[in-house]
Amino acid sequence: MSVTATGVGVYLLIAAAAVATYALRLGGLLLADRLPTTGRFRIFMDALPGTILLSLVAPGVISSGIAGCAAAVLTGVCAYKTGNVFMSMLMGMATVAIARQVL
Repeated sequence: MSVTATGVGVYLLIAAAAVATYALRLGGLLLADRLPTTGRFRIFMDALPGTILLSLVAPGVISSGIAGCAAAVLTGVCAYKTGNVFMSMLMGMATVAIARQVL
């Protein structure tokens, strides 16, 4: 197998991406002790995982139409009522599967 100039560039790009990813993770760990643990910043940080999850899920739900919206609502209700994430996930998948067959 011969390595061309393009191949070397690809490997360098992958290595640079790996170093950048590791540096960001390490930087977060090293700076975590300096962040405030009270006040508005704490409230913001506590809400951040939910907003990130919503920003990842919402486009998929909307693009799948009525079936996706119904599944999202039923999944949320099931998770709220039962507290069982696995059962909620199964209910959402079953809702989409049935709705796609019916609609």
